[in-house]
Order: sequence, then C-alpha cells, then structure tokens
Amino acid sequence: MANRIFSGVQPTGQLHLGNYLGAIRNFVALQGDYECLYCMVDMHAITMWQDPKELTQATRTVAASFLAAGLDPKRNIIFNQSRVPAHAELAWIFNCVARLGWLNRMTQFKEKAGKQRENASVGLYAYPVLMAADILVYKATHVPVGEDQKQHLELTRDIAQKFNHDFGVEFFPITEPIIQGEATRVMSLRDGTKKMSKSDPSDYSRINLTDGPDQIADKIRKARTDPHPLPETIEELEKRPEADNLVGIYAALDDITRHQVLHHFGGKLFSDFKAQLIDLAVARLGPIGTEMQRLVKDPDHIDGVLANGAERAAAMAAPILREAKRIVGFLGA
Repeated sequence: MANRIFSGVQPTGQLHLGNYLGAIRNFVALQGDYECLYCMVDMHAITMWQDPKELTQATRTVAASFLAAGLDPKRNIIFNQSRVPAHAELAWIFNCVARLGWLNRMTQFKEKAGKQRENASVGLYAYPVLMAADILVYKATHVPVGEDQKQHLELTRDIAQKFNHDFGVEFFPITEPIIQGEATRVMSLRDGTKKMSKSDPSDYSRINLTDGPDQIADKIRKARTDPHPLPETIEELEKRPEADNLVGIYAALDDITRHQVLHHFGGKLFSDFKAQLIDLAVARLGPIGTEMQRLVKDPDHIDGVLANGAERAAAMAAPILREAKRIVGFLGA
C-alpha cells in the first residue's frame, strides 16, 4: 500500500503561528510525497464544551487556513471528521481493545482536566482512542506530530498491535511518526516557558494567522526578551527561553537552523534581530492571512471542499471498517 498520511487540527479558538509552523506548513510540504488526509477534528473539539455557532465557524476557518497555506483540495482529502461516521464506529471497537491503564498514563488528560478531573467529560478522557481510530480507519502509515502528540501516537501503535494480536491478524499498520524541522514547538511571545496557545487570555502571546502586517510587527516588537544581546552558541541559547523561542521562529520561517540564525545575529541587539524577524514574518504570513480572510467570506466554497473531501474519505474508510467489523465477528459486516 502507498504511504498514507492522516493528520487533524482542532477547530477551536484562533489559529496561530504555532499551528502553522508545527502542523499546517508541514502538511503542505508533504502533499507531493504521500497520499494525504487532512481533517478538522470537530468531534475532538466537543470533548470540552463549544458554542455550536462558534464551532461551525471555527471549522470553516481551519479549512480556510489549510487552503490559504497551499493545500490543494484536489491532491489531498480535506474534510471535517464528524461527516465520516466510520471514525466513531471504529473508536468504539478500539475502546474495547484499549486498556484503562494505558489511558491513565496520558499526560494531556491530566493537563487539560487539571483539578476538575471528576467533572471532565468521558470524551476528554477517551479521545486518544478516537485519535487512534482517526488514523487507522484509513490505515495511515505516517502521522506528522509535534512533541506533545508523540504519546498519543504510541497509544495508536499499542492499539493496532493489540487488535492484530487479539484477533490473530496483520490488519492495522504500526503507524510511524514524522517530526519535522525547527520550531515544532512554538512558545508564547509573553513567556518562553509556555507553549503558544489559542486559550491564552493575552492576544500578545501569539501571532494569529489572520493578523495583518501591523499586528504581526507590533506583537514581535513587544515580545518578551532578556536584557542581553543574542547569544552566539546553541548551548547559551538553550538557557534563555525567550531568545530560544524567537530564534526558533526565525529559523522555521526561513527554513534554516538555529545555528545559522546565531551565526548571522549572535551578539547583536534584540531590537536589530526583531526588525529582521518582523520583515520575515510579514513576508511569510501576510499572504496567508489575506487569503484566509478572502476564503472565510465565501463559506459556500469551503463547505463544498469539505463535502467533497468527506465523500472521498468515507469511500476510503468504508472497506477498512467493514473488514475490522468482520474480524471482530459482527454479523452483517
């Protein structure tokens, strides 16, 4: 079987630079070498309560970001998860394969539920199992992941192996991660020790993909730094989180390494470096924001892309789900 990629983005909150550098840009780079499915995972979104109207709009906005960044809906399958019921059907089978002990080790649940663990939804607890179904219902061979998702991919591999072992088959692939490039983990512009987040109350903590040139420039100028010139070595850089974050962002936007950035800017003032980073960020992100704003004003076009993608995804998933049901012993599969 050809190498096949599945990946998804939750349609919640504002998409930002971290989503672009950690995921969306990589999707574009992969579309020539793999058979790709890219998904707005709206079923994952409702593991925490969402305003229905905002969820609808956010789903279109994420789709617009995919298209604006350069994903071709003819070469890739772009759709929203809830349109393909096979995800939920396979997730139930996997709920009966996965073990509580595995889910109890998932660190993201602990982080998201916090002290409200007893009030968290069952969906929030079990969503790594749905993620496994998202991937394996297409027999995806590869998944582009950030560092924070590696644990969930390990669970996907565990579920595939246990299903295959329990039923004496070699049916589901053991999916491999793809971890790409610099700045796969982009940090807050206000605190270099925290991940850039849609949920941060300060809009100055992130660069939104819909920000215009003036907003991008203002946020980078006001990004937190320390009082020293830029370091000249990677070892020194790693001890200074705000500097490390900005250097990592520059490296990712310019497709170079942190070492190359320091070779050029090491020892210079942050003000000089930020001026160059502003020019680079505006050049790379400005056209995406402009195109996103244009696409969001044409919801019929976006809905048509998603409907077509869902039809193609469902056709791909149907025989895989049918065979999984047959293996389990469901009558009529």
